[in-house]
Amino acid sequence: MTTLVSTTDTLTRDALAVLQPGFTGTTAPDWLLRRVGEGLTSVGLFGRNIASPEQLAALTARLRSERDDVLVAIDEEGGDVTRLEVRDGSSFPGNFALGSVDDVDLTRAVAHELGRRLAACGVNLNWAPSADVNSNPDNPVIGVRSFGADTALVARHTAAYIEGLQAAGVAACTKHFPGHGDTAVDSHLATPRIDVDLDTLHARELLPFRAAIAAGSKSVMSAHILLPALDPDRPATLSPRILTGLLRQELGYDGLIVTDGVEMEAISRTYGIERGSVLAIAAGADAICVGGGLADEETVLRLRDALVAAVHSGDLTEERLADAAARVRALASWTQGARGDVPEPGAEVQEGTAPGTGVSSDIGLVAARRAVKVTGTGARLTEPAYVAEFSAVANIAVGDETPWGIAAGLTRLLPGTESARYTDESADPAAEAVAAAGERRIVAVVRDEHRHAWMGAALDALLAARPDTIVVEMGVPASTPRGSLHIATHGASKVCGQAAAEAVTSSPSGV
Repeated sequence: MTTLVSTTDTLTRDALAVLQPGFTGTTAPDWLLRRVGEGLTSVGLFGRNIASPEQLAALTARLRSERDDVLVAIDEEGGDVTRLEVRDGSSFPGNFALGSVDDVDLTRAVAHELGRRLAACGVNLNWAPSADVNSNPDNPVIGVRSFGADTALVARHTAAYIEGLQAAGVAACTKHFPGHGDTAVDSHLATPRIDVDLDTLHARELLPFRAAIAAGSKSVMSAHILLPALDPDRPATLSPRILTGLLRQELGYDGLIVTDGVEMEAISRTYGIERGSVLAIAAGADAICVGGGLADEETVLRLRDALVAAVHSGDLTEERLADAAARVRALASWTQGARGDVPEPGAEVQEGTAPGTGVSSDIGLVAARRAVKVTGTGARLTEPAYVAEFSAVANIAVGDETPWGIAAGLTRLLPGTESARYTDESADPAAEAVAAAGERRIVAVVRDEHRHAWMGAALDALLAARPDTIVVEMGVPASTPRGSLHIATHGASKVCGQAAAEAVTSSPSGV
């Protein structure tokens, strides 16, 4: 029987270095601090770890007291996917809103301000942006996380986002390679499959990643998706043909390759997290993201020992593991230098103009307002209304804990406005909304209505009963706007809701 090496030797330190684990709580547990001292180079943060900017800054400072160059990663896309503001909603619109405006200077400025806020809290690696081309409108997991369905648009905004974020000293992690936009399955739950030919993949999915590489993206995140045209047997995260052959050799990428969460069903159900992690590193990945659902010391030790054992058994070469660990440490070193180059937050940003835009430093709200599209001839609201929110379960990346909608913003503008949320379990959502509204005008709020048959039916019935209903779509809009007035926000973040509330209460010239 092979005896594993001790926790202090080079092999074990390399195995720890390639892990990006999460944890529970708003302070760093002792076990995590010990592992950072032993060689763990990255830590992943989620909404459960964040209570306030001050608490987050204290947390990251404690981690750096063990290792000054530790990579502190977060999944902060802005828009619907936020961890910094998981309890209130993001102060930034997401990619789809930025893509709908199609101003790369605005995208760059938004990403820079988001990066500045992350850096101020001690976060130096952001698992963003999404470079997926949302070519399948029924995609259950990408949607408004994408800049759009046009490949060239996605490419130019991906590059601008990376430039803005990294100029603030935060490393970008462009995802989900080689492209998650044409899927109909959520990889958190199963393995998506994209059956298109190589020409389509190169012309559509890969162009934004080429742009990301040209823009200097410090890391790229792999997708747990099967693309038979590239590899009929293994999902991208576990495929040497895709990670090494395509990304490294053909596209010439030399930065850090990070996996999507290995606990996601697309990997864990078929391979298990230990075997999946070994296969990923062997395929060319450099860092294993784990901790969205698994966040304990036992998981870290299991993965560490699985990697060490794989080297001893010959399933993973020591050179490959060492190369992966070296890339992690190289990125950690870059963040140290970048941190020193970025000026401390101050009055210039807080009171002046957002870089590159000439507009106020509340750049998130500025961008959200520009993303709003209003169609229809119905009158705006001047009196308290009734907001009927038709809500489906959000995908795991977005989560159900983050509030969305326009009710809070509209109530501030029109005190006396009331609201209720209806789901597919409601007996008769339209009839219930009409009865509750009484004489008040109804504002129907939906998110991706075209993907939910019950939601579309409820909206049909509501518009038949109350034709003056205002419809606010906070997801990917259907091809035909509906309602006496239709507001498309292109995202459901807090600022998108505020911009929508302003749009339904202003005069047409004020939008």
